[in-house]
Amino acid sequence: MLEEEIIGLLVQRGKMLAVAESCTGGLIGHRLTQVSGSSVAFLGGVVAYHNSVKEKTLGVPADVLEREGAVSEATALAMAEGVRRLLGADIALAVTGIAGPTGGTEDRPVGLTYIALSAAPDVLICERHLWRGKRQENKDSSATAALSLLLRHLRGATTSR
Repeated sequence: MLEEEIIGLLVQRGKMLAVAESCTGGLIGHRLTQVSGSSVAFLGGVVAYHNSVKEKTLGVPADVLEREGAVSEATALAMAEGVRRLLGADIALAVTGIAGPTGGTEDRPVGLTYIALSAAPDVLICERHLWRGKRQENKDSSATAALSLLLRHLRGATTSR
């Protein structure tokens, strides 16, 4: 199982993980805590659904939210860095997107999702995805993609931008 391998690798390396979730609404944290003993490597997370939480709690700059939007690479990266600093984690994941069925625009359609990873001291990675499912499918796809990015990072198969 994806989550078990992730927790195992985090424990083996003595690393602590934090998450910042918007469109997934806590699903990544839920999936990780399904693994018995996950508290050894998973600190917790912030569900930053509203922009005010992204800004006030995670430190996403207001001008980034205004200029780039809540669903953007810049916001995802700021969320990941923010939650890593806030919780004192070694590694952080962040997800922001439009799960649907409402909220999409021509420029930012339903299913658009950005997933970011921040790892001390200087790893920053962001992926863009465009899911075509219904709301729950888009949330599930986003959570799985985030966990897959983390697993690739832990296996040494990712590069910083």
